[in-house]
Amino acid sequence: MKDPKRLAASAFRFVLIIGIVNLFADLTYEGGRSVTGPFLGVLGATGAIVGLVAGFGELVGYGLRSVTGYFADKTRRYWLVTFAGYTINMLAVPALALAGNWPAAAAFIILERTGRAIRRPAVESMLAHAGPAIGRGWVFGFNEALDQAGATVGPLLVALVLALRGSYRTGFAILLVPALMCLGTVAVARIQHPHPEAMEREEPRALRVRGFSRRFWTYLVAGALVAAGFADFALIAFHFQRTGSVSNQYVPVFYAAAMATGAIAALLFGKFLDKFGFRAVYVPFFISAFFPPLVFLGGFKLALAGMVLWGIGLGVQDSLLKAVLTEIVPAEKRSTAFGVFDTGFGIAWFAGSAVMGLLYDRSVAALIAFSVIVQLAALPVFVLARRRAAEAG
Repeated sequence: MKDPKRLAASAFRFVLIIGIVNLFADLTYEGGRSVTGPFLGVLGATGAIVGLVAGFGELVGYGLRSVTGYFADKTRRYWLVTFAGYTINMLAVPALALAGNWPAAAAFIILERTGRAIRRPAVESMLAHAGPAIGRGWVFGFNEALDQAGATVGPLLVALVLALRGSYRTGFAILLVPALMCLGTVAVARIQHPHPEAMEREEPRALRVRGFSRRFWTYLVAGALVAAGFADFALIAFHFQRTGSVSNQYVPVFYAAAMATGAIAALLFGKFLDKFGFRAVYVPFFISAFFPPLVFLGGFKLALAGMVLWGIGLGVQDSLLKAVLTEIVPAEKRSTAFGVFDTGFGIAWFAGSAVMGLLYDRSVAALIAFSVIVQLAALPVFVLARRRAAEAG
């Protein structure tokens, strides 16, 4: 019988160091993502192109996860997959400084998402081992909070570069520093915690190929609806630049505000999940569904309020959704399950982003209606998933 106190202490140390890794990671790529929309616009891209690039990047970034997740579970080489993914994920961001046209920039944006796809299921699977010892909602909420802390600092750093009359390229180049710090911290984490599965009260078994439950697939449909209706920040930032509702130097600041909100939301609703169960999922997704009219129709202040709602939605996507998944699937299939879930999520994100990019060039009102309705449609599906969980006992 493993000592619960030692398990909890080991779990906390592991979650903390992975959180620091992700803090540097998000500082890097979210700092870059805060200006990729305007950067593509400067290079000659249209609203439809920005929407398609953002959506396709997410499609690749989520779609590959079913493959990389299964590979990690099958080979048990979680750390190897993790380090390879972080390397690609991190180095693609400063490489944007070298892009001379929008197709080249789009390639680096998609490459960054590819690296994230490679490492994400393996990292989440390792984090899930800490859940039984210190709380699933808290593990993913705390990790997401550190993610979002980095995602707050990154855009502010880029905003400072722009405020000092630097260029987008200078901002991308400076992000090489936190990228290298991220990779160094991954190496330290591997040395200190070579076997995260030891934090489980029971050792995970070898992967056995079985289908997922009806609850899993229902939950995936709900997540896909959230993704399809959630406008990518690249399109939002492109709108700010095109309309002048938010000046260029404030666009990264707005993104930072959303990230800070997401950090708070992840911690708060992660705790609610551990205390109240599945019901904690409903509130944040209902609230965040109303960001589109604020960001696409409002002036400076309303757009900022919209970004706060957008941040709530983003913060709980990677915390609550994954925390619930750890209860739906067994430990030996978590990386595979995370990958399959993310593939469905990414396909929906791509489809929704493509639709919203096309709608933006024709009717902003239609874009807003599409976004709000599709996000709200996820709520009854979440209710159905909860009922199926109750039926399964």
